[in-house]
Amino acid sequence: MTAEIPYASFAARLTATGLISDPWFEGAPRFRPEPVVLTVDEQQSLYRAAEEIAAAYDEACTACAADPSLVSAFLGLTPVQQALWCASAPQWHGIARADVFATSDGPMVCELNCDTPSGEPEAVLLNRAAIRPGVADPNAALSDRFCAMISAFASRVRRRSAGPLSIGIVYPTEMPEDLSMVLLYRRWLEERGFRITLGSPFNLRRFAGCRAGLFDTPCDVFIRHYKTDWWTERAPVWSDEPEAPDAEPLSEQLAIVLESVLEGTCAVVNPFGAVVPQNKRTMALLWERSDLLTPQGRSAIRRYLPPTFRLESLDRGRLMAERDEWVLKSDYGCEGDEVVVGREADAETWCEALVKAVPGRWIAQRYFTALCDSAGAVANHGVYLIGGEASGLYTRLSTGGTDRHAVSAPVFVGETA
Repeated sequence: MTAEIPYASFAARLTATGLISDPWFEGAPRFRPEPVVLTVDEQQSLYRAAEEIAAAYDEACTACAADPSLVSAFLGLTPVQQALWCASAPQWHGIARADVFATSDGPMVCELNCDTPSGEPEAVLLNRAAIRPGVADPNAALSDRFCAMISAFASRVRRRSAGPLSIGIVYPTEMPEDLSMVLLYRRWLEERGFRITLGSPFNLRRFAGCRAGLFDTPCDVFIRHYKTDWWTERAPVWSDEPEAPDAEPLSEQLAIVLESVLEGTCAVVNPFGAVVPQNKRTMALLWERSDLLTPQGRSAIRRYLPPTFRLESLDRGRLMAERDEWVLKSDYGCEGDEVVVGREADAETWCEALVKAVPGRWIAQRYFTALCDSAGAVANHGVYLIGGEASGLYTRLSTGGTDRHAVSAPVFVGETA
């Protein structure tokens, strides 16, 4: 029996769920049927790192709410980004995913995805398809915790009636990449009796009583899977990059939602305040202004977060000389986009990146060496956090940076691998 047949069978089980329709990417498998099995201690170590880093982020958000100059000057947010923060501050969190790697010095968190974290369908459905006796599924309670979080947000909303919650899921309808996640959320919520409406920001409408909704349906809660930086001004991060074709902020659509939020007639998850912690320069804030943190927060970032600084605060000669020790990341890049790994780039490419990086938009983060498995693959353990509590795992394997070519694998917890 060839290797392709078992994967084809596994892929068929996934597509039969009606949620995952793309088990291949550029002709190669997106998934690995064989699971990653963690010990209980390994799981707890990953969870502790994610929770402590999320708590440090919360401290940074509290500091930003107290000192607006941290948002305008240090982070360099645009006017509309600052407006999003002011309409929500210091609230930022509902669900997040911390990307955690095992190293010889313990777990390291390379970033916290707290704006529109994804991967939930892969995390949940892969585990269901590969479950076996003797191991525990860390994602078994993810749906219950997610829906309980939505209900908690809804409990603070001034609702029109006592009927079923009306929930709108706002996402980029022209982009299919995360449709499986949107459909999974809809399934979870409909199973609990909620009324769900799907749409894009351009389907937002005003209703009587300062309410907002999608199409002809007022909504009590909006699940926002549309990135904060897509709602606001969009500017290039490279000096030779052309202007974005849709650079203007979605001011009209934002006004509809924010008016309702400020009146208390709807809630947004994740809150628009995620525009601050999702900005990778917040990691530089945690390191450069660690005086703003509690002793617990300072301890967490020194233990779990690689040293991170605003690019413009470091000497270019030093960065050239220490190319192998640094990684460049733009403020809102995702899925490996706008990331330059020094030891994977030649000197010319590295120099060009340092010259063309737009000031005020980049960070430099210390490179760390993650542990690899017997095949040379590194595991990126995405720890889902709901209300600050670790609630599940999404594991991707790659031989380089975690990008769209990374392979997703089931992940279980047992005493032995």
